[in-house]
Amino acid sequence: MARTIMLVPVSGGVGATSVSLGMVRAMERNGVNVSFFKPVSQPRHRSKIQDHSTAVIANGSNIEPPEPFALSYAETMISQGNLDVLLEEIVARVEKHVADSGAEVIVVEGLIPTDKQPFANRINYDVAKALDADMVFIAQPGNDTSQQLKERIELACSSFGGMINKRIVGCIINKVGAPMDEQGNTRPDLTEMFNPKNKNQQYSPNLEVLQVFGKTPLRILGCVPWNTQLVAPRAVDLARHLNATVLNEGKLNSRRLQSVTFCARALHNMVQHFRPGSLLVASGDRSDVIVAVCLAAMNGVKIGALLLNGSYHPEPQIMDLCQRATETGLPILMVDTNTWQTAVSLQHFNLEIPVDDAARIELVQDYMASHIDQHWIESLSAKSTRSRRLSPPAFRYQLTELARRAAKRIVLPEGEEPRTIKAAVICAERSIARPVLLGNREEIMRVAAQQGVVLDERVDIIEPEQVREHYVERLVELRKAKGITDIVAHEQLKDNVVLGTMMLERDEVDGLVSGAINTTANTIRPPLQIIKTAPGSSLVSSVFFMLLPDQVLVYGDCAINPDPTAEQLAEIAIQSAESALAFGIEPRVAMISYSTGSSGTGADVDKVREATRLAQEKRPDLIIDGPLQYDAAIMENVAKSKAPDSPVAGKATVFIFPDLNTGNTTYKAVQRSAQLVSIGPMLQGMRKPVNDLSRGALVDDIVYTIALTAIQASQMAAAKLSPPTDSSQP
Repeated sequence: MARTIMLVPVSGGVGATSVSLGMVRAMERNGVNVSFFKPVSQPRHRSKIQDHSTAVIANGSNIEPPEPFALSYAETMISQGNLDVLLEEIVARVEKHVADSGAEVIVVEGLIPTDKQPFANRINYDVAKALDADMVFIAQPGNDTSQQLKERIELACSSFGGMINKRIVGCIINKVGAPMDEQGNTRPDLTEMFNPKNKNQQYSPNLEVLQVFGKTPLRILGCVPWNTQLVAPRAVDLARHLNATVLNEGKLNSRRLQSVTFCARALHNMVQHFRPGSLLVASGDRSDVIVAVCLAAMNGVKIGALLLNGSYHPEPQIMDLCQRATETGLPILMVDTNTWQTAVSLQHFNLEIPVDDAARIELVQDYMASHIDQHWIESLSAKSTRSRRLSPPAFRYQLTELARRAAKRIVLPEGEEPRTIKAAVICAERSIARPVLLGNREEIMRVAAQQGVVLDERVDIIEPEQVREHYVERLVELRKAKGITDIVAHEQLKDNVVLGTMMLERDEVDGLVSGAINTTANTIRPPLQIIKTAPGSSLVSSVFFMLLPDQVLVYGDCAINPDPTAEQLAEIAIQSAESALAFGIEPRVAMISYSTGSSGTGADVDKVREATRLAQEKRPDLIIDGPLQYDAAIMENVAKSKAPDSPVAGKATVFIFPDLNTGNTTYKAVQRSAQLVSIGPMLQGMRKPVNDLSRGALVDDIVYTIALTAIQASQMAAAKLSPPTDSSQP
């Protein structure tokens, strides 16, 4: 997946769109193939555009950003408790876009916190974790002192894991030196709206800002001075805002407004305001002002626009007199509101960049890009050294996407069980697999109706009574060494797990999932007897995929082997590492014990130490270390003191427990205490894919286990087709 940079607005009014434009331009300058995505739209008041930032980026670059999810849809998903589904859909949209565009870096703009979207920070953090994104905060000083600004940003960081979160890489401070009202909002004064004294004036970055932030771990990636040119609108933008009547179009689409003057005084007190870029507001019956403005235009002054208010249409003879002035490009507008109402409307004029203002978009892009730390931008194109984390939404998306591509047929022996039926319908609807339910058709349909789900032709139903006889002869042949007779075989086939296993053995299905009501022993005994282990495997083990809030870990073995030997533990470690790799998780294997390194002694820790040595010898290409205590394996601060030289400590992704007692207890304690989703157990070492369920499995657990099984079937089929490697060849 592409590297992701998430821009997180600390508050409203920080200029998130402008910073996004600058970030994209800065990366483009550095030769980075960059793209942009706003996961959830934020429609503006009175705007027909779904999302402003997405539209501006699309118009101002060659990027075709993916469409954001509608805010109303996101709110519905959150209120219904389906945040995980929303995150998975966001990951899916990003993955597809990256695949289509080939982007190396994708800039993601977070939601802007508002009174109407109080959940913005929660969504932003969850999206950042789902996309494994580096986070950059966007803030503006407002009326705060530099110390207050620093504290405000650090407070915002606390909602995103705090300053210790290594995914927080810095902040960009925008609008330094901007004119502010008493509430801290960017508000150029009404009568000096765009700083008429010096239209080119820029404000230097506040040195105190840099000094204060230099004392904190938070890196400043940009300090952007206020620039009046960036907020100068075109006359046409104002005309749209006021819904004005255009009396003379002139250069309405290109004249920019740098100041506002209400012409309510005598002419000799106003002529000094007749400057290039001035918006001059006067009553429509002030013929003296109209003529004076036109004289200025005829003398080469490129006045921004003349706005007539009060519902007074200028006299025709006056307009005839001013014809030569209108030919110079002077825009003349008229509104029905009085002076006070016009002033209020101007006060609420939105200074955001219009999506069709290409010149202003270009100006903002270049200006913002020039104030972003170039060294940091260059580091984005360099090979990243930080460990990549596969987030739970990304993992779930990957599971369903790979399963869809596999298009496998999975048998479910517990076909009359309600959760299994519901999971089968979901798998069929999402094309995860073609489920095969074993059970009485009438009973299955009755249970489905109770569940409120509809079974169609995408779900196969097989009644065991009608097919058992087909497998008796083959079962006798496979188990003849154990003296199985036709009668015994027929009796054993009354167990749907045995029947499903025979279907798998004859390649009528691609995998088997059971365990919602059967024990682990009942689920795996028939496959072990009939399917047997894969070539090169001496045992069957299992792993759980633990979906932590910000990454997926692999736990093994927590379901099969009660007390493995050192040799067996080494094989479990290798199997688990290969499983992690197969599902997109970079394997860093921690051999768990009650002791770290050489500090402890005893038979149990010696077994783990020997297993580590054996695994390292068999697979030197894998990163394996142990013995490690759990805290040393997962926590970087503990790893620094207990195992500072370990390549695994503090960043383990695969945890191998010394025995079933430890593994099963740990996975359940973590799952239940932290209320995590765990997928599995997934069996390893079988010749064909068979997977067990916890009897407390939820419908989603079954769905994802079916997906795992389909992917395993695809990978096993691909491995059979691959020619063996001849090590004797050069």
